[in-house]
Amino acid sequence: MTAPRTPTTVRKALGRLSLPERTFIADALRTETVGGVLLLLAAVAALLWANVPGLRHSYETVSHFHFGPGAIGLNLSVAHWAADGLLALFFFVAGIELKRELVAGDLRDPKAAVLPVVAALCGMAAPALVYTLTNLAGNGSLQGWAVPTATDIAFALAVLAVIGTSLPSALRAFLLTLAVVDDLFAILIIAIFFTDQLNLAALGGAAAGLAVFWLLLRKGVRGWYVYIPLAVVIWALMYNSGVHATIAGVAMGLMLRCTTREGEQHSPGEHIEHLVRPLSAGLAVPLFALFSAGVSISGGALGDVFAKPETLGVVLGLVVGKTIGIFGGTWLTVRFTRARLSEELAWADVFAMSSLAGIGFTVSLLIGELAFGGDTVLTGEVKAAVLIGSLIAALCATMLLKLRNDRYRRLCEEEERDEDLDGIPDVYEQGNPAYHLRMAEIHERKAAEHRRLAAEARRGLAEVPGGAGEEGDRPA
Repeated sequence: MTAPRTPTTVRKALGRLSLPERTFIADALRTETVGGVLLLLAAVAALLWANVPGLRHSYETVSHFHFGPGAIGLNLSVAHWAADGLLALFFFVAGIELKRELVAGDLRDPKAAVLPVVAALCGMAAPALVYTLTNLAGNGSLQGWAVPTATDIAFALAVLAVIGTSLPSALRAFLLTLAVVDDLFAILIIAIFFTDQLNLAALGGAAAGLAVFWLLLRKGVRGWYVYIPLAVVIWALMYNSGVHATIAGVAMGLMLRCTTREGEQHSPGEHIEHLVRPLSAGLAVPLFALFSAGVSISGGALGDVFAKPETLGVVLGLVVGKTIGIFGGTWLTVRFTRARLSEELAWADVFAMSSLAGIGFTVSLLIGELAFGGDTVLTGEVKAAVLIGSLIAALCATMLLKLRNDRYRRLCEEEERDEDLDGIPDVYEQGNPAYHLRMAEIHERKAAEHRRLAAEARRGLAEVPGGAGEEGDRPA
């Protein structure tokens, strides 16, 4: 006689978040949404500045204006400072986000991490494959295979804000986790594939600086006046080493502690992220967009985007590759694991969110500059392709999300409902006896008030000729 089998627990894919995770995600996405709107405005301003005949020359003049200490190899153009300097802040925040996900978020649990990691990997592999096949068929350059692999979470959230669609928190968290994993692999791509020559002395200096940074953190040394100058030195050494300078930002972000200790309300990583994220989303990324998105959008240039294999591969990679990759990775994970899609969502929701992830902007523009840096014309055309591909992906996502907007609104209202006014949404208190007792008192008070109102109404009808009679309270 065999022993009875223990029933296996079925995990929900894209299920409701825990309350602390939901609160953290909401705070993070609120800042990213504001930053995304600023990013959108900066991109539009760049396009106008670079295409209005009377302003075009000034855009080029400002973008190519050089300043900085040349003696240490840092006499850079404004556009270069934006790409290598300011974006280090963006990648610093990305490093903190990744560290937090690994030690306190969804990526901490290997079973829960499988879905976003597989979806993100498929969402990067499929666009790269689409780009490669397009360029093999059209005899184009394979250098830009990595351009359509990135997702811009800020731009995606800005689109949601503009079209007035609210995704349920589970989908938003999944999109954010996707973007974090996406950023990690984009960083690895930049470090591995876009490092030509190494200056070992500078790289050794950067590594020594990072070791000092880590040691100071371990010793509990505090003070911005210690860490900011050290971070600048590490960044400068990393830049001169030949490795892209933004890698320094990621490395320092990953070193911060993102777990709380006794007596701490927030970990140091969360505290610093809270301080730096507005600077990254509100200043660094929009300025990068301002000096990177200024490309020609004449009729001929737009036509060339769909005529050249390099640019067509970028557009198809973002619009088709991202959607198929993320949706396919999610479906395969649910199909071949014990997870099942949350009953609150449908596969149409996953497909719509996958198309939204096709908005690649910040990192895609950066990789485009690195991939085709020796060809100014092709670099500009690839940037135009990134903009057009992101716009098409945004339009497709808008149409798909609008079809489900009523459902999303009901889900969001349910997540926010707090009838007992204790500051905790009711959906998180269904297993709490105290919540049900509070709700019983509330309903009893409401019932008593309605009985009082009914009695007053009955007395009022009895005093009116032709009102309610004595028999069965029917009209006389």
